[in-house]
Amino acid sequence: MSAHYRASQDSAGVVNVLIKVLLSLMYGVPLLWIVLTSFKRSGDVFSTQASLFFHPTLESYTKAFTPALFIALKQSAFIAVGTTALVLAIAIPAAYGLARTSGWLPSLGLGLLIVLQMLPQTANVIPMFQVFGSWHILDSTWSVILADAALLTPFATLLLRPFFRAVPVSLEEAALIDGAGTMRTFWSIALPLARNGLATVGTLIFLLAWGEFLYAVNFFLTPNHYPLSALLAMQVSAFGINWAGLMALAVLTSIPILIVFLATYRLLRDGLTVGAVK
Repeated sequence: MSAHYRASQDSAGVVNVLIKVLLSLMYGVPLLWIVLTSFKRSGDVFSTQASLFFHPTLESYTKAFTPALFIALKQSAFIAVGTTALVLAIAIPAAYGLARTSGWLPSLGLGLLIVLQMLPQTANVIPMFQVFGSWHILDSTWSVILADAALLTPFATLLLRPFFRAVPVSLEEAALIDGAGTMRTFWSIALPLARNGLATVGTLIFLLAWGEFLYAVNFFLTPNHYPLSALLAMQVSAFGINWAGLMALAVLTSIPILIVFLATYRLLRDGLTVGAVK
């Protein structure tokens, strides 16, 4: 029995290693190809002889550093930070309320959040364009932040709710007995104990808002206000594509988000695991 168990464990270990290798190749090879292409000359991109062995150059990177790049970087950062702050400000109390109440009303609220999460992003563009036009905030960063917040708040609320449910109710009851009010209990007990989930959800919202494209190209009326994702799309034109320059710009725009991901990887890994089983 023990020999059979060890054999099954060894087989499971081999399968896990093969899956990790396969996933690494699926995601790693395209990323490696993007980086290699960014160091090529335009004539070497489609050359079979220069697929892996070529004379690297920084020409595409030097051309990518333009004022438009820094404007787009500032726009993406402002959109990501503003969306994250607004979404958390709404989703945290909503998730806490859904976690601490029971009955048909919270169930209805959860159902509505799921339905809102299922709506495609394209279905909101025209109604929001009309609303923002009446508010006179088109061609401003706030229009994109509000649109992203409306899109991502149901997602954040659904993710945060399990973290607040994992906070023991007995701790809050003890605080209430000691004379603490509901708000004091929320700020002093629930929020600190759910901080791992807050960091996880905040990071996810930041990553999603950083790649904003659809709302940006519709609500910004002038290309000078476009974020990084729209700036990348502008490199594709009817006159052709400078693949080396496009890949260099893609690498540069990915560096900030890669730094954020590496800095919060442990929180994402642990937080998503907790949220999945609670």
